[in-house]
Amino acid sequence: MPPQYAYQRVAEDLTRRIESGEFPPGARLPSRAELCAEYQVSSFVADRVFLILKMNGLTESLPGAGVYVRDH
Repeated sequence: MPPQYAYQRVAEDLTRRIESGEFPPGARLPSRAELCAEYQVSSFVADRVFLILKMNGLTESLPGAGVYVRDH
């Protein structure tokens, strides 16, 4: 199995956490700084993770308020 990039690993983990109900619909995800600290990744990686989750229809961003889990 090829090695995963950090953004893939974090996106997969957050997807699993959303799907398991740890982050239910309407829940706010950790901020960029919190994500960086929790997963020991750069802000670039955190931004890419948020983009992947949004592209997969799992989250939505509210300017100035953060990233929230979409109702699915």
